[in-house]
Amino acid sequence: MSDVQLGMPALPAKPYPAEVHARLVADAKELIGRYPVARSALLPLLHLVQAEEGCVTPTGIRFCAEQLELTTAEVTAVATFYTMYRRRPAGKYHVGVCTNTLCAVLGGDQIFDELKQHLGVENNETTADGEISIEHIECNAACDYAPVVMVNWEFFDNQTPDSARQLVDDLRAGHDPRPTRGARLCSFKETSRILAGFPDERPGAVDASGAGGAPSLAGLRLAKGEALPGTPGAKVVAPRHEGTEA
Repeated sequence: MSDVQLGMPALPAKPYPAEVHARLVADAKELIGRYPVARSALLPLLHLVQAEEGCVTPTGIRFCAEQLELTTAEVTAVATFYTMYRRRPAGKYHVGVCTNTLCAVLGGDQIFDELKQHLGVENNETTADGEISIEHIECNAACDYAPVVMVNWEFFDNQTPDSARQLVDDLRAGHDPRPTRGARLCSFKETSRILAGFPDERPGAVDASGAGGAPSLAGLRLAKGEALPGTPGAKVVAPRHEGTEA
């Protein structure tokens, strides 16, 4: 039989410092007030505490539980279910590389492996300077732009190992690489606050939000009966109503 070592029970999480607690309570009241049932605000509150510390800590879990009159076990169950809530501090720029089927086949696995080697970190780790964390993502919901890399949940489409290395180098150098679609980058903590439900105050950021590009809409256009580019009159799919008239 293997040896079993029993440690001391974990101590209760420390509260936030008074000034941080007061600020977060005001934000939490605003978020909770948007829902008819208080516990429905748990997901935004988890983003709120992640915006404070760069991940969801025991202190953040305690805070959410107190605001919603839940147990810390109930909050922990939710925080550990959704992968966007991190258990370790994220870098200023959190890089997610899709390694699901289509991205992997088109080079996502190679991009992920080469970025880990280039940065000297493993999955879910952060560089020593705190600038970059990296995570393999099961799907970035952008298969038509594969392989896809996301930085703080903004898209960088059609990547290669070389372009991905250049991207993280530019981020660490303080440059401002522009996402293929969507708003300009902000820090992971700032992104988390926006995801909590607070407005993005940066001029033009909302107008720059990502939308379906040409590859995303190609299937819809064909389904409506449009011709393939360069093949006048050649339809892949006829409109649904075509040929059904009496």
